[in-house]
Amino acid sequence: MLDLTKLTTEQRNPKTMELDSFTPLEIATVMNEESNNVIKAIDEVLPQVARAIEWAGESLNAGGRIIYVGAGTSGRLGVLDAVECPPTFGVSYDTVVGLIAGGEGAFVKAAEGAEDKADAGEADLAALAPEARDIVIGIAASGRTPYVVGALRRAKAAGCHTVAIACNRESVIGGEAELAIEPVTGPEVLTGSTRLKAGTAQKLVLNMISTGAMVAAGKVYQNLMVDVRQSNEKLRVRAQNIVMMATECTREQAAEALAACNDHVKGAITMLLLGCDAAAAESALEDAHGHVRAAVEAHAQA
Repeated sequence: MLDLTKLTTEQRNPKTMELDSFTPLEIATVMNEESNNVIKAIDEVLPQVARAIEWAGESLNAGGRIIYVGAGTSGRLGVLDAVECPPTFGVSYDTVVGLIAGGEGAFVKAAEGAEDKADAGEADLAALAPEARDIVIGIAASGRTPYVVGALRRAKAAGCHTVAIACNRESVIGGEAELAIEPVTGPEVLTGSTRLKAGTAQKLVLNMISTGAMVAAGKVYQNLMVDVRQSNEKLRVRAQNIVMMATECTREQAAEALAACNDHVKGAITMLLLGCDAAAAESALEDAHGHVRAAVEAHAQA
């Protein structure tokens, strides 16, 4: 029989032994207090997170992918981070990929039994034809999910950098991966419900990895999303606002620059900062490998 007693995520929280008798305010209060443990746990693993950011950035700059693999809540968090990257950073939908045990349908309807199949994890990753320039990040609160183990083994065979994110120390997936990120958030308010603190910690780590990688790939200037896709009215206004903040221009000037650059925010910013036309701005960005700051600094030094 599987022994889960050593996993901190499966232990009972002494502060919530009488949870079923708590008032709504007491429930909200204790859950908020326990969430403080998430930040403390992540503080202890920031060097490992930084290494994962470095590797993920290298993968993107080499034309590779960030591939998340998980089951249940962990898998959904990976998919969530992946699908938010294209509109935020202007990357294609196959640049950051989320695999979840049980397939896409498991995102909205739990398929808990699917996590027990290591061969399915291996097969699902193999279907993506992983290459050495990709980074594969396995996510499992328990740290033992067979689906994730199978995927990590396939990733290693392909020569990929491999990272494991678990909320128990010395996890199985941590042993399978090249790098283990293990923020220990402690027993949950609701025993074993890792969608709570563990899930929050995993989401924060994924936020750090994807955002940091996109910074490395030139998708950010200052703290602005300069490759944002303008797919609706809100994002069109945001694009103008970004150009205005980056260049201190008027809205009219921002709109004109965006029109000249085919709505390319990065190009519009570079054009206004360098005082050049759209073609020259795009050329400067190409020389700077897509980094606005590098393009501007190179122009200043010329």
